[in-house]
Amino acid sequence: MWALLTDRPISLYAASVLRIGYGLLYLIFLLREFPHRDEIWGPGSPWTPALAQQLFEQTGWNSILVLSDSRPYFELCYVMALLTSTLFMLGWRTRAMSVVFAVVVTSFHARSIFMTDGGDNLILLMALYLVLTACGRCWSLDARRNRLKTARAGDAPGPVRSFYAQQLCDARTTLTTVVHNCGIAVIAAQVCFLYGSAGLYKIQGQTWGGGTALHYALNLELFQPWPALSHLVDEHPMVIAIASYMTVLLQVAFPFVLFGRLKYPVLAVLLGMHIGIAVLLGLPLFSGAVIIADAVFLPDRFYAFLPHLWRRAAQRTGMWRQAPGRAAGSGFVPPQGRPGVRSVCPHCQAQHPCARLRA
Repeated sequence: MWALLTDRPISLYAASVLRIGYGLLYLIFLLREFPHRDEIWGPGSPWTPALAQQLFEQTGWNSILVLSDSRPYFELCYVMALLTSTLFMLGWRTRAMSVVFAVVVTSFHARSIFMTDGGDNLILLMALYLVLTACGRCWSLDARRNRLKTARAGDAPGPVRSFYAQQLCDARTTLTTVVHNCGIAVIAAQVCFLYGSAGLYKIQGQTWGGGTALHYALNLELFQPWPALSHLVDEHPMVIAIASYMTVLLQVAFPFVLFGRLKYPVLAVLLGMHIGIAVLLGLPLFSGAVIIADAVFLPDRFYAFLPHLWRRAAQRTGMWRQAPGRAAGSGFVPPQGRPGVRSVCPHCQAQHPCARLRA
C-alpha cells in the first residue's frame, strides 16, 4: 500500500478524462446560459449581490462576482470563465489553470446557489478535487510540450545536480505523487458515496419498492422534454418496474463491485441509465457530470488502448495512414515515478529508466 501511494501516480489517463470532461461540460453550460447570464449571475439577477453577500456571512462561501455590481466587471468575469474552461479542458498550464477553474466554478455556484442542482454540486466537488491531481500529464497541451521538449533534447545528458538539489527534487516528486493518488482516491470515494447514498434513499421509498417510481417521474411536466417519448415509455409498465429495481440494485451494489471484473458491465448499464435520464427527463448536465465521474474507475490500460483501437479502425476505413519510420502502436508514455531512478527492465534485464514505465 505504501508503494502504491508513493511509487508512481495512478490513473493519469482517468484524471485527464475528468479534466477534459468537466472543462468541456462547464464550457457548454456557460455557453448555453449565455443569453440568461444576467438574470442568473449578473447585476440584473433577483438574487442581488447584496443578498448573496448576506448569505456568505452565514455560510462562509464567497464569490468573485460580488466584488463589484457593475455590468462591465460581470461581463469580464464571464469571458474569463469561458476562457478558463477552454484552457483547462485543453490542458494548458494545467496546474495553475486547475486552481483558476476551481475558483470560477465555486464563484458561479455560490453567486446563485438557489439555482443549482445535483449536477452543479458534483461539478463543484470534482473541480476542487482535480486541483490535487496531475490531470495534465496525458492528452493535454502540457504533455505535447513536454514530448516535443524531450524529442529535441534527444540523448543529451541532463544537468548534474548536487546531492541536496536531487533530494529536494525527489521529495517534490514524492509529494506530488502522494497528493495526486490521494486526490484520485477521494474522487473514487465521492462517486461511491453518491451511488450508495442514492440507492439507500431509494430503498426507503414505497414507490421504488413498488416499481412505480419511474412512472411518476415520466409523468411530471417539469421533466418532459419530449412528452410523446415519455408517454411511449410509460406504456410499458413491466419495463418501468424492471428499470426501477435495476436502478436501486446497481446503485447499492456499486461500491462492492469495484475490485473485480463485474464493475465493467455495471458501469456499462449505469452509462445507459444516465443517457436515459438525460434524454427522457431532460437532465443532460447531471447525467454528463456523473458519466464523467464514472471514468475514474477505468484503468489506464483501457485508455491507452483507445488510440490503438482508433488507428486500427481508421486504417481499415482508409482515413489514416501510418507515418513512415514510426512503429505501429508506438506512443508516448507520460513520465511516472521519481526521475533518474533506474531499475531492472523485465524485457532486456538492463539497467535503464524504461523499466519503471514498462512495469
